[in-house]
Amino acid sequence: MAKTQEAMELLIKKGLITRDQIERAREEVKKTGLPLEKALEKLGYITEEEIASTIADTLDIPYIDLTDYIIDQEVIKLVPETLAKKHKAVPLFKIGNALTLAMVDPQDIIAIDEIRLKAKIDSVDTVLVSERGIQKVLDSYYGVIGTVDELIKDIDKAKFETKAKGGLKDISEVAGEPPIIKLVNLMITQAVKDRASDIHIEPDDTAVRIRYRIDGILHEINVIPKHLQSAVISRIKILAKMDIAEQRKPQDGRIKLKKEDRDIDIRVSSFPTIHGENVVMRLLDKSTALLGLPELGLSKGDLKKFEKLIHQPNGIILVTGPTGSGKTTTLYGALSTINSMEKNIITIEDPVEYELPLIRQTQVNPKAGLTFAAGLRSILRQDPDVVMVGEIRDKETADISIQAALTGHLVFSTLHTNDAPSALARLLDMGVEPFLISSSVMGILGQRLVRAVCPKCKENHTPSDEVLKDLGLKGKMIFYRGKGCASCRGTGFAGRIGIFELLIMDEDIRKLIVAKASADEIRKIAISKGMGTLFSDGISKAKEGITTVEEVLRVTKTEEE
Repeated sequence: MAKTQEAMELLIKKGLITRDQIERAREEVKKTGLPLEKALEKLGYITEEEIASTIADTLDIPYIDLTDYIIDQEVIKLVPETLAKKHKAVPLFKIGNALTLAMVDPQDIIAIDEIRLKAKIDSVDTVLVSERGIQKVLDSYYGVIGTVDELIKDIDKAKFETKAKGGLKDISEVAGEPPIIKLVNLMITQAVKDRASDIHIEPDDTAVRIRYRIDGILHEINVIPKHLQSAVISRIKILAKMDIAEQRKPQDGRIKLKKEDRDIDIRVSSFPTIHGENVVMRLLDKSTALLGLPELGLSKGDLKKFEKLIHQPNGIILVTGPTGSGKTTTLYGALSTINSMEKNIITIEDPVEYELPLIRQTQVNPKAGLTFAAGLRSILRQDPDVVMVGEIRDKETADISIQAALTGHLVFSTLHTNDAPSALARLLDMGVEPFLISSSVMGILGQRLVRAVCPKCKENHTPSDEVLKDLGLKGKMIFYRGKGCASCRGTGFAGRIGIFELLIMDEDIRKLIVAKASADEIRKIAISKGMGTLFSDGISKAKEGITTVEEVLRVTKTEEE
């Protein structure tokens, strides 16, 4: 390859090799006929990856380590195996009609043109990789059978059972076997295609269950044999940079996946159970994060009130709901709406899910002493106009947030409560003084996510008398549902949308807080003053054909009971 001498000089400059080692390698070249780079590697002076990375620097081409890189199987199909082996080149991802190609020799114009014509794409971008990386992809991706079930049939059970009972070295080796790599890659890429938000890997006494959470509901996708449990979980932990030797304590990790023009961030959590480690992978598609407030599902009236609320100069605005109800998305939508060059907006989150332009974002790190409370104290010395605290979990964080609001800052945060009025009771339970709550909290948005009716199989539907009775409705009424089609996997739903209730603070409610009134008392007064409930907002969306009445009952039945 061109520029080899320049690469050697750069390796010396980096302190990776010496001139004496290069001379000894040249002697090896004369004896064996190997290229200089291979001779250096053979003599143990340097690794193939270090050489490839340095050559990439001299060519001003990106270098990628393919050891733990995940590639979409649809992209792999663009370049046949024979062509990939011939040119030592594999496709990484496709954006529009441009393909990014990983090559051992990215200056091979003939190879690039041949692949471009075969793949029927307009242009090719190249990155440099090591031969070992290319071989890993060839072993792990090419020849993958269409489904997880078919792939499992081809795995040598005896071999994996033997190694699964071995020590750490055996488990590490088996986790790097091509069939296991193929299995995990297929599991992850299929979840992305199915719009899953989470992948659950759940071992029991005889097998391992794979479930995807799609539109908030868990669906069983596959059951894999028990003898593959250690290998599959170890492979995921390797991808997530977790300790495969530690199986008795919970761990967290992270995987990054690029699919076309989308960056998928995968948060991995392991948890020990009596049948082995349970693993949950949360998939965050950064390209779908920044929804504007109008797209969240707020009614016109509530949207107008909420937009007025977030443009206040100071005070606290809370968003409430259970885990997975879309609170962070709502807060990001609010911050994006008020974001401008004239405002200093700082957040402290756990974790930072999506990056927002112009906004300073920080992730909590309890091990380093950076808690919500500690971080918030420091943020207030950064001259902020607006502060977002990911969650108010304790009295200390609540007190600092309130003091920030009372000293001229606009503060956004979340609480885990069932509805908007319960947030006030939660703050009182934390020990926050009633007069501080009444003077700082400006409004509370309660929310849930309901599944949206699939537009491709939507049809009229009259609910049963029993359902109408549960809804408190009389007479026959026309609603809508999804019949079920290939597009929605037969569920009748595609995507989710929010249902909301917005509590705006006024003098009557402030007096109730000071009097330490219950959440039910506050709720009754708020409804009498025009606050819609989660239930009523859900029924309105069901009448519009956005969701179903059964779905509204599913997510609000606790509230109604």
